[in-house]
Amino acid sequence: MERGEVRSLEKRRRRRGLTMAAILAVLLLLIIAIILGVTLTRNEDEFERMFIARCRMFRGLGKPSGDNCQSIWDVFQQAYVNRDPCEVPPEAYDGVIAAVPFNSTCNTTVFWSETKAVVHDFTEKKDCFKTAEDFLLGSVLDGLVWCGKKGSNETFTTDCPEQCQKNPVRSFWKRVSVAFGGTACGNVTVMLNGSLPTPFNEASMFGSDVLKTFTSPKVKQLNVVLVTQENSVTNCTNESLEKLKMKLNKGIGYRCSEVSQSKIEWCASAPEKPCSLCW
Repeated sequence: MERGEVRSLEKRRRRRGLTMAAILAVLLLLIIAIILGVTLTRNEDEFERMFIARCRMFRGLGKPSGDNCQSIWDVFQQAYVNRDPCEVPPEAYDGVIAAVPFNSTCNTTVFWSETKAVVHDFTEKKDCFKTAEDFLLGSVLDGLVWCGKKGSNETFTTDCPEQCQKNPVRSFWKRVSVAFGGTACGNVTVMLNGSLPTPFNEASMFGSDVLKTFTSPKVKQLNVVLVTQENSVTNCTNESLEKLKMKLNKGIGYRCSEVSQSKIEWCASAPEKPCSLCW
């Protein structure tokens, strides 16, 4: 074989090799794109399915839910899809709050700050008090993370920003807290953590958002339940609680009780025990 023919054959082999490598690279990229697309779609579908399943489960417990669960989802996701996940203000959820309003009764609303587990254990076992999470929206979205992205109509459950103030989850709970606070009437209860040196945190959602929704004469009294442990460092004379009392709307009474967590748990587990005697 002539030298020129050998060179030509080698070139053809190299070109075929390069062509095959290019084809394999394109196929690999297509496979990755398909996998990512399926994964994102699955995440979106799973979140929607979870939302609707929780909604239907809530309805199945005989609690009023307002509109159809699919309709509630459609309104809810409009608040954050196709938005910068750091630019979702609380008012973006006005539509879903209007669709599923809180219908609480006087003397039954209870709020919490750094005492979530204790409060939820109590309200799960006793029907005399309700938190925002005991109503449909709060129950459905409790513990979940979600966000959207600019230019996309998808719902994402990973890589959602937590540090920015107007992220979808934080804004949702701020809006829900204000809406729930606006329904409070009569005697209102809040459980605060007596193990903290500052049980009332002015920067918390309760301190910065909820407290200002309490107005007299609609709200008659705020009952602070200071949940204590054996090693608690705080009592009802704490300076932060004095600030809380000063922040109350004029005309609203104030009462603080130091109650051990063990007593609250015991009372919650005693069906014959009236809630009025738990603290």
